[in-house]
Amino acid sequence: MKKNVIPFFVLVFFCTPILFPQVVFAASVTNFQVYLSRLRANVAANQTVYFVVPSGISAGSTTTFTWSADFTGMGAFDWKDVDFAIGDSNDCTTATFTEEELDSASSGATWGVEVAGQSILIHSDTGAVDSDRCVRFYFGTNASYGFTGDSQITNGSEDDDDTLTVSIAGGDSGTAYVDIITNDQVVVTAIVQPSFTFAISDNTIEFGNLSAGDDTFADDSGGNATEVEAHTLSASTNAASGYVITMNGATLTDGAKTITAIGASNTATSVGSEQFGVRFTASGGSGAVTAPYAASGFAFDTAAFPDEIAASTAPTATTTYSARYIANIAANTEAGSYTTTLTYVGTGRF
Repeated sequence: MKKNVIPFFVLVFFCTPILFPQVVFAASVTNFQVYLSRLRANVAANQTVYFVVPSGISAGSTTTFTWSADFTGMGAFDWKDVDFAIGDSNDCTTATFTEEELDSASSGATWGVEVAGQSILIHSDTGAVDSDRCVRFYFGTNASYGFTGDSQITNGSEDDDDTLTVSIAGGDSGTAYVDIITNDQVVVTAIVQPSFTFAISDNTIEFGNLSAGDDTFADDSGGNATEVEAHTLSASTNAASGYVITMNGATLTDGAKTITAIGASNTATSVGSEQFGVRFTASGGSGAVTAPYAASGFAFDTAAFPDEIAASTAPTATTTYSARYIANIAANTEAGSYTTTLTYVGTGRF
């Protein structure tokens, strides 16, 4: 019997998958802000730049800043004129920024700065920025991390279409527009009128009866055996060089009779000896008593009249000077009714 042999074929289908390349879509940077220290045409300015990188900045990539043609001065830049900092969030207002190390070439975590025409390139070696982080750049003399920048970018002529473009290799990009204007300043003027105030609290004081056996201090009620304030002088000014107060007059006199003035040296009281003098203390403001009237003793330097008794060397709030007067007599001091008139003059030094 003849056998029919039916060949059996095993069909093997090799299914080769069709491979589609993965596509990474770059995004636009967000919250792109460019702050210029001056917007006036044709003046040099610092620039502060913020933006958020949705995709981050990967190691080995380059971030390129390109200014439109009207901006000039980038050719003088080097890495010392740039600061780069990474924020810890995507909020450029509240983020805490950490400064990155920069140099002329990238190496490890140090980023390299290159200038090429209208562009400044920031190269990464191993440095990177996480996605959705705000980054900050300073361009100009506002760059101060490690070194202070010494170059600035000069604005072009007046127009409203100047741009700064940022492009991250393999990543995000964006463009900011800057409006350069004719004049970005407002001149504000104000006048502060000169001011000087001077006052005397009491224009009549008295010692009453003097004694060769005790000190007598003047007041407004017949004198006192204890040192007291007789009156005050007060002064204040906005004069650039402050003010000066002088005293003029004579010692206690009754016709040809006088009580001896203490003189130019600050001197302690001396019961039983003729003395007439004054001293001052100061409180408030920046005024001060002038020697020889500032110490604990007394003086009355008629040879120097009008004699400076207090002064300030700068504008000052009110200083109050407490005046204390002493009179002593000897056992043989002539009887009489002694008086004197002292003139105090305050002058602002404008």
